[in-house]
Amino acid sequence: QVQLVESGGGSVQTGGSLRLSCTASGYTYNRYCMGWFRQAPGKGPEGVAALGHDDRTSYADSVKGRFTISTDNAKNTLYLQMNSLEPEDTAVYYCAADNGYWAGQQCTALHVGDFIYLGRGTQVTVSS
Repeated sequence: QVQLVESGGGSVQTGGSLRLSCTASGYTYNRYCMGWFRQAPGKGPEGVAALGHDDRTSYADSVKGRFTISTDNAKNTLYLQMNSLEPEDTAVYYCAADNGYWAGQQCTALHVGDFIYLGRGTQVTVSS
């Protein structure tokens, strides 16, 4: 059974940084697309970043240049480094992983919210 567990959320001020981690059990890294999406209060899910098995990355326009997705396959951990945080980044951040359904398509941040495997989320709050 696949289980994804996020950590690293918290509260920071504008301009601060956080690094989110997602540790997976029962899932093979570097095989299918993985990524992060977020959901702010009263808004729908927004794909933030994705990492394909070919190490290609994809980012939402709103986070390009500020967020970096990476993985440590040996540790079965996916990361999201978030720099220059803004109040608009406040949301619950979820780790998500594909089961191969999207394998025939390019791994993009746009699809991350549709992946079958999801973590429970970690809260990120950015204050001005």
